[in-house]
Amino acid sequence: MDITLPAENGGRVSYKLVGDPVEPRIGAAFPRVAYAAAHVVADPLAMTNPWSKPAVDWDKTMAFRHHLWRLGFRIAEAMDTSQRGMGFDWTNAQELIRRSIAEARSVEGADLASGAGTDHLMPAAARTLDDVIAAYEQQFAFIEGQGGKAIMMASRALAAVAKGPDDYIRVYDRILSQAAGKVILHWLGDMFDPALKGYWGSENFEAALDTVVAIIERHTGKVEGIKISLLDAGKEVALRNRLPDGVVMFTGDDFNYPELIAGDGKRHSHALLGIFDAIAPVANAALSKLADGDRTGYDALMAPTVPLSRKIFEAPTEYYKAGIVFMAWLNGHQDHFTMVGGMQSARGILHYADVFRLADQAGLLADPALALARMKHFCAVASV
Repeated sequence: MDITLPAENGGRVSYKLVGDPVEPRIGAAFPRVAYAAAHVVADPLAMTNPWSKPAVDWDKTMAFRHHLWRLGFRIAEAMDTSQRGMGFDWTNAQELIRRSIAEARSVEGADLASGAGTDHLMPAAARTLDDVIAAYEQQFAFIEGQGGKAIMMASRALAAVAKGPDDYIRVYDRILSQAAGKVILHWLGDMFDPALKGYWGSENFEAALDTVVAIIERHTGKVEGIKISLLDAGKEVALRNRLPDGVVMFTGDDFNYPELIAGDGKRHSHALLGIFDAIAPVANAALSKLADGDRTGYDALMAPTVPLSRKIFEAPTEYYKAGIVFMAWLNGHQDHFTMVGGMQSARGILHYADVFRLADQAGLLADPALALARMKHFCAVASV
């Protein structure tokens, strides 16, 4: 099966599919806790104003969650992969969380945690720390009221009003002390969201690390773990090595996840990853190998997914959602490539051509004939 793809400088190149779809192992037990941060499926026919009025295809969105649960993943719901703060607002997030929690109850063994942030409070409208606390409290109350577990997302509003580490400590002390259950914290780097630069009160990593560790140590009974997304394995290991007993690391490193999940023989990371949305079948097969003690088999499956992930998450990293949804379309999980906020336009045809090739080489085109047909149509629209 061949296709003509765009090349640099306006050229064209012929590409022949080489990958064999990797078969997941249904019912396998994973040796790590594995959350997939899931995307939402837009409704292109209902989206009359794509930039400011999101419209969601709830049936397809829930169907994709069933796909992830079937493959053994927990779901990190209403996180940045769902475009929180980038076209997907808190009103829609509430509906997404409500529906997902209800769906999870209908599936044996299904589990999820939902993002609690402050995105209904515009950073410019936040005047005090109490404004930020009230915004967090509102979202925590909704999630806990639905019977859900909260992931305390990094806050643009807090980054805007905080004067230093003590302000972060005050806000996190307040929210964690009154949380109904254990919470997953979320350290999202400014490569994912420039508005979070200097989070924890410092642009110096070591100083920020001291602050977040101090917060965790004060609330070990309320913190299940922390997800760190800095795209730097060394920084994740530095935090991992300082976590108190009983608090786990969830890697959010979409560049270095295979080695961090496998661990160094002493410590390892669990996972809360956006890339798992796109590579779920291969990640399932790889984690099954790791459960069997087959590190070689695990590495062989995971290694080809890394170039794909690095391409999807290349700078500007915050637009990675486009590649995630593109993969879902190629693999037949949705009938169109339209995104909330029109974000499919955030990447160019050369990027998508690279994603297509790398997905094929990683065994991630579940139905190669379907993916090929869709890619040909996509290229035709771009005059390729």
